Amino acid sequence: MKILIGEIAHETNTFSNVKTDEQSFRLWGWDVGEEILTKHRGVRNAIGGMIDQAEKLEIDILPTFTTFAYPAGIITTEAFNALRDELIGRVKEAKGYDAVVLSLHGAGVAEPTEDFEGTLLTEIRAIIGNDIPLIVTLDLHANMTEKMVEAADVIIGNHLYPHTDSFENGMEAVELAKKIVEGTLKPTMYLSLLPMIIPTSTTNLSPAKDVNELCYQWEASENVVDCTFYHGFPYTNISNIGVGVLVTTNDNAELAQQIAEEVSDFIWKMRHDFIVKKPNPKEGIELALKQEGRPIILNETSDNPGGGTPGDGTFLLRQLIDSNLESACFGYIYDPETVRKVSKAGVGATVNIVLGGKTDSLHGEPIETEAYVKSITDGRFIQTSPMEKGTHVNLGLSVRVQCNGIDVIICSVKSQTLDEQVFLLHGIDVRDYKIVGLKSSQHFRAGFEPICKGIITVDSPGLTTLDFSSFNYSNLKTKLFPLHEVSYRGIKVEI
Repeated sequence: MKILIGEIAHETNTFSNVKTDEQSFRLWGWDVGEEILTKHRGVRNAIGGMIDQAEKLEIDILPTFTTFAYPAGIITTEAFNALRDELIGRVKEAKGYDAVVLSLHGAGVAEPTEDFEGTLLTEIRAIIGNDIPLIVTLDLHANMTEKMVEAADVIIGNHLYPHTDSFENGMEAVELAKKIVEGTLKPTMYLSLLPMIIPTSTTNLSPAKDVNELCYQWEASENVVDCTFYHGFPYTNISNIGVGVLVTTNDNAELAQQIAEEVSDFIWKMRHDFIVKKPNPKEGIELALKQEGRPIILNETSDNPGGGTPGDGTFLLRQLIDSNLESACFGYIYDPETVRKVSKAGVGATVNIVLGGKTDSLHGEPIETEAYVKSITDGRFIQTSPMEKGTHVNLGLSVRVQCNGIDVIICSVKSQTLDEQVFLLHGIDVRDYKIVGLKSSQHFRAGFEPICKGIITVDSPGLTTLDFSSFNYSNLKTKLFPLHEVSYRGIKVEI
């Protein structure tokens, strides 16, 4: 048996003023052929799982094309065409494969199409025909569409957020491809879409945890292949966003629909539990100082680069610097201009800097401060978080400075902080600090929960704020809770 594998992944925040061009993808990898196997073998991501399972089952792999861009604004037409041509061109060239297994995201938006994945899968289906199985892994923040479901034979998504199960999803995708080819599986999918959007919700806590437990119960049933709760990606101004439930059975359409609707009803009953209000940075610091032990993590959810924000927001960092704290660090803020100035001054120098706030004013104004230079690095490390462990990370030229007693890491490449490696690279052991500030919504939990004494999420204006009322959703096809009064299955529900 021979399978074709590939990946294109982007989570598009259309509210961002920074468009995603081809270079944004090339920055993180534009890999073809055998270099895909070299780069991803042993890495805990979806492609790594596909490679691992295929090799265990002695299935031949035809690697095509893989790329990823960090979340940002809409994908340009030029980038869309380059991505499509690269992947589809290699699919056309491939010969003798029995199945196609792809890792996509599900929240991609490009200038030519707001359903990036649905459009791509439809084109691939037209090339490979109806007899070749097409299996897809998606992120749980996918905005699911019928177009995706119609084009694919099986779609499976993360159950977990942080996404520590991507590797297992890749393995499962290959296993399902094998079963379809062998004729032991006839996948039947049913998609249920709910008129609601939810904030970023970690799955090790209620209410998302409760929904997953119901999904797991159904997955243990005979003939149920998969039951996934898709949170959707709310930070995008397109017609189709929101929560979805996708159920796959072995040739039982009625059962798939029954399960999807039952899980959807369960989510709807818990809808108010998803809507939360978090403290602002000043309140978060006050709460952290009252908690026992160290470190206490303050995660700035409103400027989460993993959701398409600029990563140079200053609300939390400014409050840390102004609070005259005795034991606090921040890792990290994206500001290549300041990195260049600080690195030129050299270790041991004291320089005046204008830090952050360079992309827009929404995430805070620049911080004018004096900085003592403590270290300069190349920004390279190997990720140790259970999420995508083994990934080689390159944040470019990076520095550690001290501003009013706060240790601050500044990097040249935008990313959310997933584990302590960027701190260790700059000589910081987070266990020595009372307060550790970072930019992330939930993914950081996989790396930091085992080593911290507490987590306090802080919110403020930003492109990933938990306050949806700050966004202008001008393209919605239907009304959505909690933005509007909506009808769900014939019942009108007030906000």
